[in-house]
Amino acid sequence: MTGEARTPRRGTVRREVRIRRPAEDIWALVGDPSRLPEWFPGIIAATVDGNTRTIVTGSGLPMPEEIVTNDPLQRRFQYRITAPIVREHLSTLDVIDLGDGTSLAVYAADAIPSMMALIIAGAAGNALLHLRTLMEA
Repeated sequence: MTGEARTPRRGTVRREVRIRRPAEDIWALVGDPSRLPEWFPGIIAATVDGNTRTIVTGSGLPMPEEIVTNDPLQRRFQYRITAPIVREHLSTLDVIDLGDGTSLAVYAADAIPSMMALIIAGAAGNALLHLRTLMEA
């Protein structure tokens, strides 16, 4: 099958962590898109202009993102990386109240090419662990 174009594969990955804090406390931090550098290691800056957030990685690489959803009632934040390194991308962060003073923070990434979902979710998994450390301190 030489010469046939292969369709890039979609990747979907999810990470989650239980945090011993009420959902509204966690949402106060993660629901503010400009505060990303406070809890996501490797991100050194984030600026927001309307529904566009531009993050800067530790290597100095600026990466534009489109904020798709920022819903304080559902405690859901979604964004798309609009930089040309990905063909298609959507990440979702949900903060779920477990009703016992604890919460579940869930980060999911869907991307084409599939390897980007693994990279994003790997970083997000580390960020969720860092978030738990910050929130439970």
